[in-house]
Order: sequence, then C-alpha cells, then structure tokens
Amino acid sequence: MKARFLPRGLGGGRPEEVRIIDLRSDTVTKPTAAMRQAMAEAEVGDDVYGEDPTVNRLEKRAAEIFGKEAALFVPTGTMGNTIAIKLHTTHGQEVICEARSHVFNYELAMMAWFSGCVARPIYAENGILTWEQIRREIRPLGPHAAPTGLIELENTHNMAGGSVYPPEVLREICDNAHEMGLKVHLDGARIFNAAAYLGRSVLEITAPCDTVMFCLSKGLGAPVGSMLVGSAEAIERARLYRKRLGGGMRQAGVLAAAGLIALEEMPSRLSEDHANAAFLADALSKMPGISVPHEVQTNIVVFDIAGTGLTTEEFSARLKARGILINGIGGTRMRLVTHMDVSREDCEKALTALAQVAAGAAVNA
Repeated sequence: MKARFLPRGLGGGRPEEVRIIDLRSDTVTKPTAAMRQAMAEAEVGDDVYGEDPTVNRLEKRAAEIFGKEAALFVPTGTMGNTIAIKLHTTHGQEVICEARSHVFNYELAMMAWFSGCVARPIYAENGILTWEQIRREIRPLGPHAAPTGLIELENTHNMAGGSVYPPEVLREICDNAHEMGLKVHLDGARIFNAAAYLGRSVLEITAPCDTVMFCLSKGLGAPVGSMLVGSAEAIERARLYRKRLGGGMRQAGVLAAAGLIALEEMPSRLSEDHANAAFLADALSKMPGISVPHEVQTNIVVFDIAGTGLTTEEFSARLKARGILINGIGGTRMRLVTHMDVSREDCEKALTALAQVAAGAAVNA
C-alpha cells in the first residue's frame, strides 16, 4: 500500500511527515498488486448485453460459492439492497429491519423512494433480531396498517459493532418467515467476516435467505463492487432494476477482475483483521474515560468516550493531528474498523495516540 502522509510542523525546512493510519472503515482499502494487474489484463465486453466474460465469471462464481442459482454484479451495496427490497415487495408495504440497520439509516430512504415501502424498525440490544421480536411486529393485510412485505437482516451488523447472527437464530427467522409467505433478504456486506468468525462457509450460513447482498470492496479489498445472489428468476428481474438505477455498466470486467481475486483469495485473511480488532478493543477498555460496550467478534470496534468529556469531533481532531483517522457515529460513540491495510504495528501506533488523547482529556477534565 502506498502510505498517506500528513505534514507536521511549521517554519523552515521540510516538515516532518506522519504516516496516516486509517481506521475509519474497511472501505478505504486499496487494491492489491495482483488486483491491479488483473484489472489491466481483464478480458472485457459490454455487460449490458451480457457479453463481458470477466463479469460473467464473477457472477457465476459468486452464485456457486453461495449455493444460489444466479448472481448480479452491482456498483454498490446500497444498490444491491435497494434492488433486493424492490424484488420482494410491492408499494405500500413495510420492511422489518433492525433499528440501526444500514438500509434504514444510511441508504437515503431508498426503500421508500424506489420501492414505495416504509421501515418497521426493531431495536435489538446487540443488533441481532430474534423470531419472537419479529413475529410481534408482523402486520397482516387489513384496513389500517401497512402489511409486512419483507424481513431484512444485517450480518455482520455494522453499527452494533460487527456482531454476528448465530446460524440457528437466522434459520429460525427464515423458516418461520417462509411459513408465513414472507421473504428474507440478508444485507451481508461483511458476510465473509461472519463466516470467518463462525468457522463456517458463507453457503452454510446464508442458505435459508432468499437473497443475499455482499460487498467485494470492504474487507475483501476490491476497489469497487458488490454482488446480489438469489434465484435465477429474481436475478433476471434484478438486472432490470439495476438498469433503472443507472447500474448498467459496459466494459465492467476491469472491475470484476479485481472482484474475482477478492472473492477467491481474500476471505482467508479476515481472521487477522479480527485479531487486530480484539487487540485494539482490549487496550481501549483499559484507557481512562473509554468503554467498549460490546463483545468484539469481527473487525469492528464501537467504543464510548463519554468519560473523557470530549465530543467525538474533538476526539477525532486530536487523533488526526497524530496521524490516526477514526470517526464518531453519534452521541459519544466512535467506531474503528480494521482491514488489510492496517497491520498489528499500525494498531500499536494507533493505541499510543488513543492513549495520549484519552489521558490528556482526563488531565484537563
């Protein structure tokens, strides 16, 4: 990775440079040398015509890995989720989802704008919904309430600190939903992280879901792209929705080539990111004014800085001055995300900066 640097110091001479350690998200990863070479050499065609051989290989391989009939390459995870919600619903229905889910909070109300649906958010302590919680909120067709059209789950759950659905919980939800004639869509942006944590295949842990979206451009390191997998009939319709959303790309094989490497080669290293996240969380929990309110299962650490007396903006600014990038996510909570461009040495340097900021805040309180 080509390091980013932040100038330090004023006055004469060349300023000292500090290497930036970016823990804001795993979306900041840079493509590997192998990905760049594959992109340069990719065989391409017009994907709207179905003639890009590299995209076709990526879609076929994604479907095989997830045990689904077909797959669709989309530019973003938001587009993949938007298409899936449209596939499974009609205007005027509700979509059950967790209260902090990505589809509810970070996708610009696309379920309303594109699908004509409203969210029925349910708060779960660790982001993991149970069938009993969902069952109580299902609305039948009637003269007053909007009927339930879809159940949407998120695995891993981003804002709940990368929490993972126990497979038996996810299966119970899907089995009962299907008995009631309801579909289940899984926002599996980081589903390979969930699989690494559970020690199971993505096929096994997503099998009960009707559709799954997963990202190539987060922990798997590709520069662009996500996948939507499901039945052949669903993906055939999904292509039309992708076109309506402006996602019909032409010689997209230059992107799919990196996606193939991400899909085949990168899942095996995700446990390294998980170990780094656990290392950071353990040290953070011992710093003055900081608490880590959840078990760290994957590559996301959400921590609370209420005890420091600083706002998240102040905390971020002081870290940035020390070459560390971390964002606040609301209230007094902050999130850091480990990824392939952050080494254990980088984590140690980040902890030094975090300790300095926390200790300085405690002294000044």
